[in-house]
Amino acid sequence: MSSLVFVSVGTDHHPFDRLVQWVDAWLPEGVQCVVQHGTSAPPRRAEGVAYLDHGALTSLLDEAAVVVCHGGPTTITESRRHGRRPIVVPRSPALGEHVDDHQLRFCARMEAKGLISTAVDEDAFRRILDRALEAPDDFAVVADGGDVAASVARFGGLVADLLARRS
Repeated sequence: MSSLVFVSVGTDHHPFDRLVQWVDAWLPEGVQCVVQHGTSAPPRRAEGVAYLDHGALTSLLDEAAVVVCHGGPTTITESRRHGRRPIVVPRSPALGEHVDDHQLRFCARMEAKGLISTAVDEDAFRRILDRALEAPDDFAVVADGGDVAASVARFGGLVADLLARRS
């Protein structure tokens, strides 16, 4: 397995400089790190790209030994779909990184279910990243889409109930 660390701040218009700075401060020699930084200041030490098309994103998720991301549900889901339990740093509205605290609340629920590893401060971030590089298999998950058929059936049932009530 490669030692590539892929970091994504997502596509929100709020800068997430804190995560980019943490990555740069942590990055050990010999570790390849690609940071999708969006509107944040680009990294100084890691390789930076503002935005990625879906193909490039998918390639990085497939290649990465470690995935680090913001607390966006889509990014977390994509990481897991590609076989990695992500290390997540939720955006904080108190720091101007988002408009509300939904990432903090969502990540607390995901962490409680063991689906992500949340880093709430820089020390925890460094510890979790070091552990993920030392034992990437501990951060591997079964790469599947979940029970899509059951989800689609449930959604269909909810829509049918709503339409029946409108009639």
